Amino acid sequence: MDTLHKGIVLVGYSGHSFVVADILTQLGYRIEGYVDKEPAQNNPFSIPYLGFEGNETVIEKIRGLLVFPSIGDNKIREKVFEQLISLGFSIPNAISPRANVSSYSKVEEGALVCQGACINAFAKIGRGAIVNTGAIVEHECNVGPFAHIAPGAVLAGSVRIGEGSFVGANSTIKQGVEIGRNLIIGAGSVVINNIADSGIYAGNPARKIK
Repeated sequence: MDTLHKGIVLVGYSGHSFVVADILTQLGYRIEGYVDKEPAQNNPFSIPYLGFEGNETVIEKIRGLLVFPSIGDNKIREKVFEQLISLGFSIPNAISPRANVSSYSKVEEGALVCQGACINAFAKIGRGAIVNTGAIVEHECNVGPFAHIAPGAVLAGSVRIGEGSFVGANSTIKQGVEIGRNLIIGAGSVVINNIADSGIYAGNPARKIK
């Protein structure tokens, strides 16, 4: 899609949004403003505040523009994403020009791929998922919708990450391992066995801690 001069609105505006704004600007989008519950105290991009996205007047003001849920929390991002889709908004994906993404991979709508990330052949990144700075998603991996692969994490080949799960910074997931839904893998962990849904896991090898 030719993004040049495409107007887009950020939904949510905090530290994570700064990364999103940087990537969208590099891609040629024109950021028209942001919507959130209240104006941000820190606005380094000087993006106009358009109001609260829960307000019908604000929704009508931004209708016709693209939107991007720039929210780091998986559950909140999913809720906002689905609300926006139900209201008829279009949500593009955002792939940094400085990421290395195989043409044989698939990145679905609303996914964010940050600087230095590497996504190899036949990997799939689900809708609304995040592959953060410097993360590696090897061949044939499947990152579920609204999951978050944190900076520096490594998914070896054919790893599956369930919907809404979080893989912490600098973690390593062994080849072929399946991670369930709504899990948290602590930073620096090494996961060598399949893990079922829910819970918090950490360590080397990773064990359930909560």
